[in-house]
Amino acid sequence: MIEKTIEITMLYDFYSQLLTERQRDMIDYYYNQDFSLSEIAEVFNISRQAVYDTIKRTEKILYEYEEKLKLIQLFTDKTENVEKALQKIIGLDNLINTGASKEVLRQETNIIKELLTDMLN
Repeated sequence: MIEKTIEITMLYDFYSQLLTERQRDMIDYYYNQDFSLSEIAEVFNISRQAVYDTIKRTEKILYEYEEKLKLIQLFTDKTENVEKALQKIIGLDNLINTGASKEVLRQETNIIKELLTDMLN
């Protein structure tokens, strides 16, 4: 359940503005504020079943947005490239300190450039 909560929360962070206000509020109450279905039903003056149905339908919508737009995947890929580039820069610093050849330094620099270029595309 924790993994699903994290997944829905991420989807919500990326796509909440594409939802209706009611959908946003219900997902926020349920996943971010840890309201029960009964508590949400009381807020909206509707049945628990209506809350459940709306949350399930909204989850499906969020998954469909990611399937089509792939914003989380793009964010994850770019984050991984930043981490790889940072590790390469740290490694490059170590190579400089150990007196590596210009050719080795050039190769490492080119790898960093490629990682950063991939991030911008």
